[in-house]
Amino acid sequence: MAERIEWTRHPDGVVELQLARADKMNALDPAMFDALIEAGEALHGDAAVRAVVISGQGKAFCAGLDMASFERMGQGAASAVLGTAAGGTDLSARTHGISNAAQYVAMAWREVPVPVIAAVHGVAFGGGFQVALGADIRIVAPDTKLSVMEIKWGLVPDMGGMVLMRELARSDVVRELTFTGRIFSGEEALQLGFATRLVADPLAEALQMAHGIAGKSPDAIRAGKRLLNAALSHSAADLLIAESVEQQALIGSANQTEAVQANIERRPPRFNAPA
Repeated sequence: MAERIEWTRHPDGVVELQLARADKMNALDPAMFDALIEAGEALHGDAAVRAVVISGQGKAFCAGLDMASFERMGQGAASAVLGTAAGGTDLSARTHGISNAAQYVAMAWREVPVPVIAAVHGVAFGGGFQVALGADIRIVAPDTKLSVMEIKWGLVPDMGGMVLMRELARSDVVRELTFTGRIFSGEEALQLGFATRLVADPLAEALQMAHGIAGKSPDAIRAGKRLLNAALSHSAADLLIAESVEQQALIGSANQTEAVQANIERRPPRFNAPA
């Protein structure tokens, strides 16, 4: 699905994914759904990847579901909207772990074992907003326009949005945006909790952050993401145990020892692939 996503693999393990449908503001069509799902699956088991940056080419991050897909939706076939990865027409079927195919387009970035950074500009509407929410970090241009736009089409957020929004914003805020579908700015997104940071050039900032992360111990980075994901559902007692298990595995390991030695010797670390 190279015609929908352009991949760039940097030497330090940073992977850059650019939605490449600029003429349609990177709107989601069946091929884009397939490409995002394939990217998430490929990165999930890639030991060489250290961090991921997702952005959109042209004027927008992602304008949401494209008009042709809305027209096909009248036929009632999920596969006509989602593409070959939909796994049938029953949206209740779990095709990707706890998710269906549409949900995995956003939830996949939480399952990728390294930090995923979304560089958001232009617009992030509907499904495009949910793709950005799936990232661990969102770097957003101040003038970006965002919306939980599904209500405009008589729908509800169905790409993991309910799971992802509830951890970032108050319940009444999520309800208001879901019920109204109103468009809000990057500046408001920061105030509400949906944007991590506002910068004029989100892609440059995201890549700089990703390269910084790539220079850290890959074992510690992956352990940190596992713990942060667990924090969303584990009890305090279970999370404290998980902390201890992860830390015990790290202490004295090759990459942890190298991190210490590199700091003492004031040199760049030379890490092994994650264990």
